Amino acid sequence: MKQMIPGLVAALALLALPAAAQEAATPDAAIAVSADVAYIFNTLLFLIGAFLVMWMAAGFAMLEAGLVRSKNVTTQLFKNVAVFGIAGLMYWVLGYNLMYPGDWTIGGVIGEIFSPKGIDPVAGGVVEDGYSAGSDFIFQLMFCATTASIVSGTVAERVRVWPFLIFTVVLTGVIYPIEASWQWGEGWLSDMGFSDFAGSTLVHATGGFAALAGAIVLGARHGKYGPDGRVKPLPGSNLALATLGTFILWLGWFGFNGASQLAIGSVNDAADVSRVFVNTNLAASGGVVVAIICSQLRYGKVDLTMVLNGALAGLVSITAEPLFPSPFGAILIGGVGGAIAVFAVPLLDRFKIDDVVGAIPVHLIAGVWGTLIVPASNPDTSYVTQLVGIVAIGAFVFIASFIVWSVLKATMGIRVSQEAEINGLDISEMSMEAYPDFVQAK
Repeated sequence: MKQMIPGLVAALALLALPAAAQEAATPDAAIAVSADVAYIFNTLLFLIGAFLVMWMAAGFAMLEAGLVRSKNVTTQLFKNVAVFGIAGLMYWVLGYNLMYPGDWTIGGVIGEIFSPKGIDPVAGGVVEDGYSAGSDFIFQLMFCATTASIVSGTVAERVRVWPFLIFTVVLTGVIYPIEASWQWGEGWLSDMGFSDFAGSTLVHATGGFAALAGAIVLGARHGKYGPDGRVKPLPGSNLALATLGTFILWLGWFGFNGASQLAIGSVNDAADVSRVFVNTNLAASGGVVVAIICSQLRYGKVDLTMVLNGALAGLVSITAEPLFPSPFGAILIGGVGGAIAVFAVPLLDRFKIDDVVGAIPVHLIAGVWGTLIVPASNPDTSYVTQLVGIVAIGAFVFIASFIVWSVLKATMGIRVSQEAEINGLDISEMSMEAYPDFVQAK
């Protein structure tokens, strides 16, 4: 028996030779298998990124619920759920088709409004596409929803619910898709060489510009600014929730930036995704440490809310280019974002712009900083091109948002009455209190 084994092995080897020779002679088969594997991994990257970014909606909800006063918590939670639902429908009906391709026209926009195609999630199962259409749609949708969530926190505690929801319809269905198409839809900014890896400006500053317009049209909360110009602190209800929300957002950001590599079907792509993860985390860490130092220097003691926003500002800052910077560069970029989160708040107060959660410093100003600094590490970009992109996007989003807010103000009113604001929006807008045993009108 032992003597037969070598003979059997030799025979099997001889039988295998034709098959091996045939496989070697048809390299297309090996390429096809490789393309299938890449398609699967790329699609999986989009899907994992999508549910991580979706989890950021919970982070925004917890952060905002913790930073508003107890009498407004239910309303804030409701707005965050409603924003996500509205974005999900508007981006499917209209937004996705406006965003891709980027060479939209006025006639095309009108055509999409009256004859929406939507996106077929089961279409696009072609290996040459690199990933499934459904995975791309769901990933891009989460960025659209994030933009609207940013606005919610800034205009909290005095905006009426229905006008806010109508503004969200316009923002997620029209404003965001058009400006995003200029870059990610291969539009004119993309042709110029503008670079925004995961959306420091295209997502975060866009939400910040829309929020800024809303805050200006809406006005400050009652009692926020005294007649002598003194700022009255209006502390939030639950710093534990705000801290939880920050950690949820931090976690979700790995999907936000990591999946924006758009591919993980090769060794190089996998290495790049890991580098993006590292730089994203280092920037957030830099934002935290710098915010700790700056708040101590600015206020004489550490302010937890500033530190939380420092982490988020660091994350926003690195979002425009998390791949090319060195680890030290990522820390520096995030650290500047942390400083912005601390020192931009008094600047807004000087102009009596009431931003309840600090979204404008974190998302708008830090987003602009992160986009401007891209050429320092990415040699394929220029400061002039980056500035042109920021100005174009900022002007379009701010003016369009200002017009929408102003029209809503003139037609149906966007602000609750002073009495309703004093008693809390949970009672006037929702008739439902988050903390019924503890809320006191102030």
